[in-house]
Amino acid sequence: MELLRIQQIEKYYGGKSSLTKAIDNISMTVNQGEFVAIMGASGSGKTTLLNCISTIDRVTAGHIYLESLDITKLKGKELNRFRRDKLGFIFQDFNLLDTLTAYENISLALSIQKKSAREIDNAIRTVSQQLGITEVLNKYPYQMSGGQKQRVASARAIITNPKLVLADEPTGALDSKAAKMLLERFQYLNNEHQATIIMVTHDSFTASYASRVIFIKDGKIFNEIGKGLDTRKQFFDKIIDVVTLLGGDMSDAL
Repeated sequence: MELLRIQQIEKYYGGKSSLTKAIDNISMTVNQGEFVAIMGASGSGKTTLLNCISTIDRVTAGHIYLESLDITKLKGKELNRFRRDKLGFIFQDFNLLDTLTAYENISLALSIQKKSAREIDNAIRTVSQQLGITEVLNKYPYQMSGGQKQRVASARAIITNPKLVLADEPTGALDSKAAKMLLERFQYLNNEHQATIIMVTHDSFTASYASRVIFIKDGKIFNEIGKGLDTRKQFFDKIIDVVTLLGGDMSDAL
């Protein structure tokens, strides 16, 4: 079932003297329960695309629909409600509040939704078990490793059961072991909880955990491939083939 539909969107930055076209007429759909990776070189438009989906940026032209709701038209309280209730965000730099424990960071979204203390506690205990962070719930961010902080940030993103989880280079600040653990948790959430995930990455290994990869070049969709029945290793090899076609701009993705 279609969850997200992007219809002929464009995004420009700058003024008449220095106009930059970051997104050039992109259209795509994402189904409920998909795990989609978006790849591209620096400056290709992949993060701008994610920012438009998340409503951090507004499109210059075109429309984005989530469950038939045109999110490009939302303003004020409607926009805030949409972000709060429908989206989960996972950032490369974690964005945890340093003065709050892991438990308190995760609980924020539910507190805003005015959930009871019992509902919040039950939800946090469940998600912390799923993501393997029960032992750090009472720790502050400075007391945690990068991998633990990223998993706490992931717990905060999914605790409200959002329709769509958006991840911007979620493994960029992690070592290989922590990155692999986080990606396996993403797969678990996608497979067992049907979480719909869109993840921006420049890394082929990270992208190989998704079920579909969309490649962006110069603000346009260059190609896309699906995993199908392939093993992750086979899918990784296919991703490398497309990255090679993209040329030298993607050399940092290998």
